[in-house]
Amino acid sequence: MKALAILIAFVLLAALPQPSNADELIPQDVLDDMQAADVVILGEIHDNPRHHLVQAEAVAAIAPSAVVWEMVTEEGAQRLAQKAASNPEELSRILRWAESGWPPLSMYYPVFQAANVPVYGAMVPRTAARAAMERGAATTLGADAARYGLTVALPDDDQAAREADQLAAHCDALPAEVLPQMVAIQRLRDAVLTRAILRAADETGGPIAVITGNGHARKDRGIPTFLTRLRPGLKVFVLGQSEDGLIDGDFDAVVDSPAAEREDPCKAFEAQN
Repeated sequence: MKALAILIAFVLLAALPQPSNADELIPQDVLDDMQAADVVILGEIHDNPRHHLVQAEAVAAIAPSAVVWEMVTEEGAQRLAQKAASNPEELSRILRWAESGWPPLSMYYPVFQAANVPVYGAMVPRTAARAAMERGAATTLGADAARYGLTVALPDDDQAAREADQLAAHCDALPAEVLPQMVAIQRLRDAVLTRAILRAADETGGPIAVITGNGHARKDRGIPTFLTRLRPGLKVFVLGQSEDGLIDGDFDAVVDSPAAEREDPCKAFEAQN
């Protein structure tokens, strides 16, 4: 049944409009800027298939020495390094993708295909996320917490803005006392992604491509703020991806796509009430 589901997903992906030449999805001037950067952060809305085609085009143009993935754990990346995958089913098995909770691997497979380079995992496992909610992000990250700024509270206005974003992202259904914990987990994920980027750059020399959500990519709040503080000499380029012109945050460039067809995410919260 799993094999059939993967096959069906790939048939559906193939039905999407495919780029006929290198600059169809990404303007050439944006590709030029990407190719001049040390780190290229490629944002996305996770369940929009076209966003992953844009990422695949970008990765092919960048020709990175490594790709850092928000969707892959460190352990998954290590397993993949030990046994390269020759097809999507094997890749899914090695990365245990079906257990990860991310959208189907078929959406992301073009990105994996775009560059045969080392994969660095930066996914925060559920156990670590739960620990961050219970004991704080700094405790969860351990010795690296101070280096990544997790021992310092955010300014009040920044904290309030991030809590408001988390509330909106969860359909205004979260209790107020949970919001600081959600912000802490987001900061933890930013830190883990940044740590993986720096390790990839040190070990492979760069350039590095990063596959992550728009929230982690944004220059005013996410990974770039960590990189600026920790490695100011790195030239970082950030691509955001909007739907029907809508996106939050600051980016070096934004590529727009039609909104993906999806069920109303708020229905799940309504069902709990």
